[in-house]
Amino acid sequence: MYTVLVVDDSPFIVDVFVTMLERGGYRAIAAYSGEEGLEVLKTVTPNLILLDIMMEPMDGWETLENIKINPKTREIPVLMLTAKQLTPDEAEGYGSYIEDYILKPITHRELYEAIERVLKRREIIRDDVERATEAGLDRQLIDEYARLAKGVDVNNRLLRILETTYTINDSRASEKISQAIRNMENSIRFQQERLAQIKTEIEKTPIKKAE
Repeated sequence: MYTVLVVDDSPFIVDVFVTMLERGGYRAIAAYSGEEGLEVLKTVTPNLILLDIMMEPMDGWETLENIKINPKTREIPVLMLTAKQLTPDEAEGYGSYIEDYILKPITHRELYEAIERVLKRREIIRDDVERATEAGLDRQLIDEYARLAKGVDVNNRLLRILETTYTINDSRASEKISQAIRNMENSIRFQQERLAQIKTEIEKTPIKKAE
């Protein structure tokens, strides 16, 4: 059974998500502030964290930074949970730290699909890394692959959110925002090309047989 930590300063929202998670077969742990969430992580290592952004006094982004600078917690996948519109600056600044950006309100099915998508992606990357390691590929190359495999997926998701938020209604998209979105598109394209190169190298490298 997967354990999910829910961090939100609204008790009502926390209770809703705890109920949704338990109905989906997950074990849910509640924390009612960023500070409380960090305290919970001192004794519990969940499989995943649902983290709200708009909290006080420590908001979700600051909480996220604290999670990711701690060697004991930085590998835990974090899904940002919020009704707040994503900005290009946030996508650029925090994209490498998160696994997804979930917009409230969300249905049971959407929540379960988001969680399973993240866990499945991590499993696939882990299997690829093990294969590449067994094949004797350079460690730096393997680490680059793992970073890109996650980053391309997450950034594509963030890009779709930005495009939906800002380009449907042109009056909301300033030239600065439009340029930021174009820059993100170019960056993702470069990352995809590099990822394909590394993936090809991994797949064509035979696994070394044990002597």
